[in-house]
Amino acid sequence: MKAAVLVFPGSNREVDVAQAIELVTARKPVMVWHGDGDFEKTDLIVVPGGFSYGDYLRCGAMAAQSPVMAEVKRRATQGVPVLAICNGFQIVTEAGLLPGTLMRNAHLKFVCRDVHLKVESSQSLFTNRYQQGQVLRIPVAHAEGNYFADADTLKRIEDRGQVAFRYCAPDGTVDGTGNPNGSLANIAGVFNESKTVMGLMPHPENAIESMFGGCDGKPLFEGLVEALS
Repeated sequence: MKAAVLVFPGSNREVDVAQAIELVTARKPVMVWHGDGDFEKTDLIVVPGGFSYGDYLRCGAMAAQSPVMAEVKRRATQGVPVLAICNGFQIVTEAGLLPGTLMRNAHLKFVCRDVHLKVESSQSLFTNRYQQGQVLRIPVAHAEGNYFADADTLKRIEDRGQVAFRYCAPDGTVDGTGNPNGSLANIAGVFNESKTVMGLMPHPENAIESMFGGCDGKPLFEGLVEALS
């Protein structure tokens, strides 16, 4: 699997996700600068976390207009998988690749800690190594992770199985107690309709080695290798 990792001014997780990809593929991904309107053909595009353009205006709004995102949108419409993490999730929603939006955390504070996620669907390129209902422990680090969608959009994504992960309690109970940011319906990650684009606020790239606290994020990358190699 050949991957591309985008880099914006203010990105701070591009190296982390590049290392995660190299760990499971034994191949360094291509690092693509935000000003590049074109880049070499790859099997996967990753939009990493950070604070693109300093989070000015709205988080991800400026990055969504960058030259590289026009090419990402073009390739996504052709079926090239896109994984968007944290600020990357904000960017792709601003770019119209995923439904909904990410708002300021309900408690108006930055949150940085491990959370528990319930896998809502294992039927995707990104989640095929997980079991539906499985509970994962993955770190978050964000101030604007509060997922919101209007009632019609929420009903549509729920009906079409586009919710990838929900925040939950350690035992898998989805009742709001494990929700770190106030996200609507405890949503932590969503797919597009074809499940070729996935965005999530937690950082699976920071949960791939046991010495750093856990490996629950590693199957996500291993599943992509299996599906795309």
